[in-house]
Amino acid sequence: MTTETAPIRRPFRGSCHCGFTSYVLFLTLPHTPAPESAPVPGPEPFQAFSRCNCTICHKIGTLHVRVPFAPDDFFLLSPLDPLSDLGTYKRRPDGFNFLFCKNCGTRCFTFMGEGENVEVDLGELRVEGEEKGKKTKVWRPKREGWKEGRVNGCYLSVNGHSIEAGQEGFDIGMFADKDWVLYYDYRELHGEARPQRYGTPHEFGAY
Repeated sequence: MTTETAPIRRPFRGSCHCGFTSYVLFLTLPHTPAPESAPVPGPEPFQAFSRCNCTICHKIGTLHVRVPFAPDDFFLLSPLDPLSDLGTYKRRPDGFNFLFCKNCGTRCFTFMGEGENVEVDLGELRVEGEEKGKKTKVWRPKREGWKEGRVNGCYLSVNGHSIEAGQEGFDIGMFADKDWVLYYDYRELHGEARPQRYGTPHEFGAY
């Protein structure tokens, strides 16, 4: 007989390979998958793990981690001016910033929108190793006017592979094992995009 652990929102640390990019991401685990028919993001914000078969995501091997409200769920500790200090690739001038470390090349997150520097008490937020009562300057998606979705110009996707391994409650292997990964068809090889689904990737997609 197994006992299911109650979902808990907790902070997880992530970084690029050389450590220049460093962040804290809040996830609620165990994860509750959204219905296949629900738009991401839906009318109600929710957490999502996904892969798509578009040529960019396929080549860079991104496991997209989307959070309910990025200004409260993602804090970049370094660098504090990512759009200047990280490298970026844009497929279109008005598209996503596929950001990467200029030193080691790791892609930690993809972003569209405005950011802001704020001070937060990471200890109060239960981030391991941080002193309660101490303010830390971080970069985050700008809270004012943030409405998740590419049509709104507000998008944050963290690469799940850049979250540090070995943190309690986080095991990237269980995402696929538990059918938590939602697969998208953005390559549209047969005309219109096919519906998103759990279980198996679309053509040319990866597990």
